[in-house]
Amino acid sequence: MDNNKLLDKIILADFSEEETGELIQLINPEEEQTQSNEPIPDEIPILPVKNTVLFPGVVIPITVGRLKSVKLVKKAYKSDRIIGVVAQKNTSAEDPGEKDIFRIGTVAKIIKMLVLPDGNTTIIIQGKQRFELESVLTEDPFLTAKIKPIKEKFPSHNNKELKALVQSLKDAASKILRLNPEIPQEAQITLDNIDSPSFLTHFLSSNINAEVSHKQQLLEINDGMKRATLLLEFMLKDIQMLELKQEIQNKVHSDIDAQQRDYFLRQQMKVLQDELGYEGPDQEYEMLKAKSEKKAWPDSVKKHFKKEMDKILRMNPAAAEYPVAINYAEYLVELPWSEITKDNFDLKRTQKILDKDHFGLEKVKDRIIEYLAVLKLKKDLKGPILCLYGPPGVGKTSLGKSIAKSLNRQYVRMSLGGVHDEAEIRGHRKTYVGAMPGKIIQNIKKAKYANPVFVLDEIDKVNSDFRGDPSSALLEVLDPEQNNAFVDNYLEVEYDLSKVLFIATANSLDTIQPALRDRMEIIEINGYTIEEKVQIAKKHLIPKQRKEHGLKSTDISFDTSAITKIVEDYTRESGVRNLERKIGSIIRNVAKSIALEEDYSKKIGKDDVARILGAEVFDKEFYQDNKLPGVVTGLAWTQVGGEILFIESSLSRGKGKLTLSGQLGDVMKESAMAALSYLKSNAEKLGIHYQTFDNYDLHIHIPAGAVPKDGPSAGITMLTSIASIYTQRKVKDKLAMTGEITLRGKVLPVGGIKEKILAAKRAGIKDIILCERNKKDIEEINDGYLKGLRIHYVSTVDEVLDIALLKQKVENPMNFVITEENKA
Repeated sequence: MDNNKLLDKIILADFSEEETGELIQLINPEEEQTQSNEPIPDEIPILPVKNTVLFPGVVIPITVGRLKSVKLVKKAYKSDRIIGVVAQKNTSAEDPGEKDIFRIGTVAKIIKMLVLPDGNTTIIIQGKQRFELESVLTEDPFLTAKIKPIKEKFPSHNNKELKALVQSLKDAASKILRLNPEIPQEAQITLDNIDSPSFLTHFLSSNINAEVSHKQQLLEINDGMKRATLLLEFMLKDIQMLELKQEIQNKVHSDIDAQQRDYFLRQQMKVLQDELGYEGPDQEYEMLKAKSEKKAWPDSVKKHFKKEMDKILRMNPAAAEYPVAINYAEYLVELPWSEITKDNFDLKRTQKILDKDHFGLEKVKDRIIEYLAVLKLKKDLKGPILCLYGPPGVGKTSLGKSIAKSLNRQYVRMSLGGVHDEAEIRGHRKTYVGAMPGKIIQNIKKAKYANPVFVLDEIDKVNSDFRGDPSSALLEVLDPEQNNAFVDNYLEVEYDLSKVLFIATANSLDTIQPALRDRMEIIEINGYTIEEKVQIAKKHLIPKQRKEHGLKSTDISFDTSAITKIVEDYTRESGVRNLERKIGSIIRNVAKSIALEEDYSKKIGKDDVARILGAEVFDKEFYQDNKLPGVVTGLAWTQVGGEILFIESSLSRGKGKLTLSGQLGDVMKESAMAALSYLKSNAEKLGIHYQTFDNYDLHIHIPAGAVPKDGPSAGITMLTSIASIYTQRKVKDKLAMTGEITLRGKVLPVGGIKEKILAAKRAGIKDIILCERNKKDIEEINDGYLKGLRIHYVSTVDEVLDIALLKQKVENPMNFVITEENKA
């Protein structure tokens, strides 16, 4: 079949332009030899083309759109069909002139012209011979020029170098065909049928993937060997690019295949899980995503959560890290970030709740009301953290509950007793197996709101060891300037604790780290008096125990004297915890009688208490007559309240030895030595012979030797006892005292005044000696507790002795004399 018939068949088959071009290039290349002998005129019309370079022997389709080009093609098609095809230098030129086109082009013959439905004209042309443009003759109505044909320069076919070069070109072309799936496989047949080195070079030059400038460069080379060598270089570069492209495509294809396979399997799994009602990884992810959309995140947390969710999406659900990542995302979603309860700042209601839940503690309740009043006005918690300090059982923890109830906030409590791992406060890092947040974040999550009342119980019992110092970790939690950006090691993002109302409790301040103590405002709760305990029992403890044991108010009631007996004889504490236990024991005894339908006393009296609870556990210290000199009543503070204690001194012949007994602490021993030193230095003023100290041994004893005693409260008491025995002057009847002394004879103030005053009143004391500077403590005590007491304020030891010691001496009860014999 000749070329014209083949082209007609292609056009009639209605192929696309691109397909038509590829198929036309498969026309028998030997046509070049038959056509090349045709005469070429010296003057021919010139057709400038964009993005195309025509080579001799090659058949290509060209779509003509410019008006001048259409005129040229139509006129040429009606005559000899010979035109010159030249590539444009400047592709943007719509009306190219002589300066816009290359000087080397190809003479072509129009084989077919076809007017398409869209109005464009397409011609199918075949290159004949290269030419050089000598001069442009006309530019209107189209370009015509005078040309000079260029002949090919190729060595003979028997040249070994040419044969090797031709084979290399064919091998490179075959490799390109294998690497580029877009080229039809029939092109390999055409390639195999090409014998002419010249046409092979032109054919491959026309079809390589190269820029127009490179193809034009090939067209302009006259030496066939040089042209073929440069062509081979371009083809090898093209092979490298195709190989790299194929490698990338293979990788991408394999990744896509793996993803498609995973997606297909996941969809199958999802269908099965839906049928079984199982919530698998996909459901977990979707649930977390849905929950997160409802959260009012801070921007930083939102960004961090999105990053974590993207990580989960890329993670294989079978991987060990997957459940860890899911748990972490769940924690971020479930943690309250902006969810807060609305505060109820009705302070009158708060006062009623505090009074109802706690009897007494007026100073503490006033401070809490002040704290909440500031919070109401300022709407900002930046202030000192409250620390309720006092003995066990006085209601420190329950005060936190009452505050939460009055504010309508959630209540959470964290016991710090025995905590010795910093991670319990700050949490563990996610890299550890079994990592979890600290207890601060855990409790806030449990509260479900970001502004609970958070009670840090037993903050004085935090320990530290090789795992860190939890009290140092608490510094950030309890510092209002820092806790708005608290970072838990597990969360890895900042959490705002400034909305949390922290309340700490402690039994002792000595073990609290100074820096931590500095961040808290200490509110001291000293404990309850006997009268307060009786009222607490009536209003709170007895109703509570009745309810817990299933009894009604008509089943049992307590006489006031019975409650007082329980307080004085069966409990000895500042709080009411043991009192509640004893009341519970009595109510259980009554419950047993009711269950067994036995007779019992519905009103519990003193005798019933003794019968049910057994023998008295504690003996009260009552004032004893001090008929002998050297016996003085002192006042002491303990964690279970105030007590009176007796200090006894005696003299015996000896060499001035001092003996202390009664299991005294270092402070009390030092007080005794300071008192003795003061008396020695002021012996003459007190009427004591100086040799007495060298001839008599002094023994100071405090009864109840099995009970440890220490503190700075017994200074004036010891001084009075020693002065009494040395001067043989008795101490005033029903007198007690407390205070510390210096070697200069000054009296220093001491603490625990309220408890000491109440202990003195219970013991029947009428007169009490205190330091002048303790007057402020007396002013804070209810006047009812001071009824019947005379308070003597002193500032020097001389004033103490003037008040405490009677004027007359005892009539030689111990043969206490200094003779000429023992003076030596």
